[in-house]
Amino acid sequence: MKIIIVGAGKVGLAVAQHLAAEHSVTVIDQNPALIDHVINVYDVMGVCGNGACADVQQEADVGRANLVIAAASSDEVNILICLVAKKLGVQHTIARIRNPEYEKQLRSMRSELGLSMAINPERATAREIARVLRFPNAMKLESFSKGRLELVEYRLAAGSPLDGVLLSDLYKNLRARVLVCAVARKEQTIIPSGDFALRSGDTIYITATPPELEQFFRHLGVFKSRASSVMIVGASKLCYYLAVQLMDMGMTVKIVDQDRSRAERMSEQLPRALVITGDGTDSELLREEGLAQTDGFVAITGMDEANILMALSVTRQFKNCKVITKINRQSLTDLVSSEDMLGSVVSTGAVTAEVILQYVRAMQNASGSQVKTLHRLIGGTVEALEFGICPESPLIGVPLRDLKLRPGILLAGIVRQNGKIVIPSGADAINAGDDVIVVTTSVLRDIREILQ
Repeated sequence: MKIIIVGAGKVGLAVAQHLAAEHSVTVIDQNPALIDHVINVYDVMGVCGNGACADVQQEADVGRANLVIAAASSDEVNILICLVAKKLGVQHTIARIRNPEYEKQLRSMRSELGLSMAINPERATAREIARVLRFPNAMKLESFSKGRLELVEYRLAAGSPLDGVLLSDLYKNLRARVLVCAVARKEQTIIPSGDFALRSGDTIYITATPPELEQFFRHLGVFKSRASSVMIVGASKLCYYLAVQLMDMGMTVKIVDQDRSRAERMSEQLPRALVITGDGTDSELLREEGLAQTDGFVAITGMDEANILMALSVTRQFKNCKVITKINRQSLTDLVSSEDMLGSVVSTGAVTAEVILQYVRAMQNASGSQVKTLHRLIGGTVEALEFGICPESPLIGVPLRDLKLRPGILLAGIVRQNGKIVIPSGADAINAGDDVIVVTTSVLRDIREILQ
């Protein structure tokens, strides 16, 4: 596919990085230094200019593009970019829209504005953080089939009772219907079989229903109930969306920001939250504000380094507090992940890229299935996809043991039309209307591609 990305900021670069391996990508930006950077680092074309101008879009050959992604810094400019692209003949357009005041208009005017999809990166990131705070045992938690089946990232600590356990013995030992569908072990990425033995230090990815996940962690003796109180450092748009979601879930929220005007504005927007003007890197201040009695700590300032330092300090001082850190730079994310320095890390760019990748895969679908959800795991080396099964799919009615799957493919779950969850065994079969979760090290556009 030919894809045009307008805006080479954090979101634009993250999307370009993920799409460049599979598609012909052109990036437009007014900053020549950013264009030079993206051309040198990624396998993409670059055009320097105002992406909202028809002349610049024509120079980028927008008329022959399958998709235009508007990721400039201004919501209004992004809408204009999509309008111009639509006028030049592009069928699919995606705009980054961050202002919550525009959401109602967009729902009713999307077709008139030429928008296929509007995405709010801060709101999407807030949803990811809220999911983890709902289930603090997880380093990361992703949902399939509207939350009926969940995928949890969890690191086995030293001395874990799972050290040395074969996956085939997992249910027998723990009496929980869970499936370990991927393992990260040092530099290795593994789609495991039943004879695979777990080791302390492994990062494992588990699919199960929420009740079975709870039972799994209770048997391990490490279950943590949902956070009831959360402290957030950084009064940003992301903070606003996150605080609203957490308070709607019944949690109490404290917000810390050293900029008085930002703190006052947030206090006006969120009267139910306690907003404090102060330095979030000051451990004594956090202690005075009751961090020792707080279940969750979220560092989401605009500085990656400050977020990492705060998270490290809180992790060491308050062992029972769930810590989540926003890091935008991939190099820093790789560093803290490889050294097991922090638990849960989120990136606005990565979250946005996942949503856009899901849309791109759906555009490429054949008629036999539909990509409903896509999550990238282990630094993007593994994908977990949810496919909706159409009546004409050739996989219907065939026992799973008789399907000749390609290497690096695992069926991680089946959700029936009636909501029943199936953790797949060889005797199970796929039915029309099912949602099927596939974990793979390959790039899949259609579920039929799982077959050899």
